[in-house]
Amino acid sequence: MAGTVHVIDHPLVQHKLSLMRSRETSTSTFRNLLREISMLLAYEVCRDMATTLIDIHTPIAPMKAPVLDGKKIVLVSILRAGTGILQGMLDILPSARVGHIGLYRDPKTLAPVEYYYKVPESMGERDVIVVDPMLATGNSAVAAIDRIKASGPRSIKFVCLLTCPEGLATFHAAHPDIAVYTAAVDERLNEKSYIVPGLGDAGDRLFGTK
Repeated sequence: MAGTVHVIDHPLVQHKLSLMRSRETSTSTFRNLLREISMLLAYEVCRDMATTLIDIHTPIAPMKAPVLDGKKIVLVSILRAGTGILQGMLDILPSARVGHIGLYRDPKTLAPVEYYYKVPESMGERDVIVVDPMLATGNSAVAAIDRIKASGPRSIKFVCLLTCPEGLATFHAAHPDIAVYTAAVDERLNEKSYIVPGLGDAGDRLFGTK
């Protein structure tokens, strides 16, 4: 079963992504662009969320008005680079709950190892948006979704800036039911598991580390 991939090709998204890809872009500019592009991605990701009608009074008259249905949305950031997307999405969804998953890659086995996990209680009836700038090998994303599914949310979506065919294949082999939202599907992974042409290491570029 093939999974769903939504490529968000809005001109503003693509313009900002091109600026982020450039190796000449400074850390501060990269950080600002990631926050801006994350707001645009949030808008698209929430497009099909369910609403319900409530009774309100405008200054003129009573009416039934749509609001998001169910409990508050949960944004789950895969540490550390996911925090760059998280902030922009919180600008659009300020009342969202926030969770974090810390994963690192074992240098010998290359398997993801969890070192931190914290999400809100009562995840049932919540819609979860998992964020990480890169879906490269797909292993960390698969591990994160495995963990979140165990908490029983109403729905899960995965949001990244960039992905590649290898990462999508790994991700959807494990989770064909989870839609991926991305700004671009690049050519491939290289021998060091970097996306090509990609934008380098998103965490290093975001935080000014190497």
